[in-house]
Amino acid sequence: MAKEKKLVESITSMEEDFAQWYTDVVKKAELTDYTSVKGCMVIKPAGYAIWENIQKELDRRFKEVGVENVYLPMFIPESLLQKEKDHVEGFAPEVAWVTQGGLEPLQERMCVRPTSETLFCDFYKNDIHSYRDLPKVYNQWCSVVRWEKTTRPFLRSREFLWQEGHTAHATAEEAEERTIQMLNVYADFCEEVLAIPVIKGRKTDKEKFAGAEATYTIEALMHDGKALQSGTSHNFGDGFAKAFEIQYADKDNTLKYVHQTSWGMTTRMIGAIIMVHGDNSGLKLPPRIAPTQVMVIPIRQQQEGVLEKANEVKNALAASGLRVKLDDSEKSPGWKFSEQEMRGIPVRVELGPKDIEAGTAVIVRRDTREKITASIEELPVKIAEVLEQIQSDMLERAREHRDTHTYVATEKEEFKKIADEKPGFIKAMWCGCQECEDAIKEEAGVTSRCMPFAQEKLADTCIWCGRPAKHMVYWGKAY
Repeated sequence: MAKEKKLVESITSMEEDFAQWYTDVVKKAELTDYTSVKGCMVIKPAGYAIWENIQKELDRRFKEVGVENVYLPMFIPESLLQKEKDHVEGFAPEVAWVTQGGLEPLQERMCVRPTSETLFCDFYKNDIHSYRDLPKVYNQWCSVVRWEKTTRPFLRSREFLWQEGHTAHATAEEAEERTIQMLNVYADFCEEVLAIPVIKGRKTDKEKFAGAEATYTIEALMHDGKALQSGTSHNFGDGFAKAFEIQYADKDNTLKYVHQTSWGMTTRMIGAIIMVHGDNSGLKLPPRIAPTQVMVIPIRQQQEGVLEKANEVKNALAASGLRVKLDDSEKSPGWKFSEQEMRGIPVRVELGPKDIEAGTAVIVRRDTREKITASIEELPVKIAEVLEQIQSDMLERAREHRDTHTYVATEKEEFKKIADEKPGFIKAMWCGCQECEDAIKEEAGVTSRCMPFAQEKLADTCIWCGRPAKHMVYWGKAY
């Protein structure tokens, strides 16, 4: 019994130390491991399987809206990176440089891609000649390197996995339409698959991507009240095109610059899943993203016929399209239950001699621990229904948590008090001036998360300076 408790007791309570709880869950659920490369992680099979499902589902959604996959080099010549001034200044502090190839110093140092705008621009200037070549709607799945000072598994590491879309269009209108379209793809994916509700909006100029004309974002609220930027979509206008001379001959035979977009989502979404849904027993994976949706656990498996029936159940569930495993290890049932909960598997099926005699099995929900008795024959249908209910309930719980931790402030002192005492989003009006935005960050310790598309007029004046307000903004502390 002591050993069975140890698996759960080794997790620090999230109420006691949320950061340590997060690290404990990542380690105990065997999602990642540390490496001898400081700031980089091994993504273990349990963690990578989640990323594979994210990749598979996002890729399917991308292809539905006309995206094609490509792959570009991981090295960027310094001269190429220097072509767009704002872009290089934005990334310079995080760039890792290669200065030697084999035994010889390089004539020009290369950076390991922190992002691939410049490479795509270099590619597009040779690939786009006529309006007939447009649009280009490309994406690549790859890793990038950003030399972060402080790292944490999934949330911030020096190398991480992501996808980055890069598109080129004939008109500003087409580029803006694609920018918003891809943001909506991300938002729908988060809510429908990850069960994470998001706020859609535009970043302030201070927070937008280096070199972008406009950056749009989806912001999610974690269990500890901190925000997580969960996906971004950037409209570059024709700024990069002018820097890289990406022109096309239009129908009237005049040369015009293309308009570009870029958009990305990363492995930090695994961190979001942990921090939105997890509890003090470990992970809670939404069924649609869970690599294993059902764990069949035989009780008193040494008795004749139990393992055979458990295998029959497993095979029947797999045949119905569910992702299912059987835990036939020699561990005790209590240990197996704790392990299934730690790993976040949405449903377990308990099956013992008495159940088999009665022709039934017990379905246990990971999210609520509710136990449901069902006949063995109806398990495939019943479990499919339970998984859909879990998916829906997890989204609603996350939405309720976000909404009850979203506050409205109309006066400066009220704003500061909420920022100091109540973790979560703060909705407040803003004049649009960066001086106020900087002061809010300095004095209240929060940053602008986004100017939501769904604007509300909470007051006539800016929360900070009292001048006429231009935007309602979501503010908060963030990862």
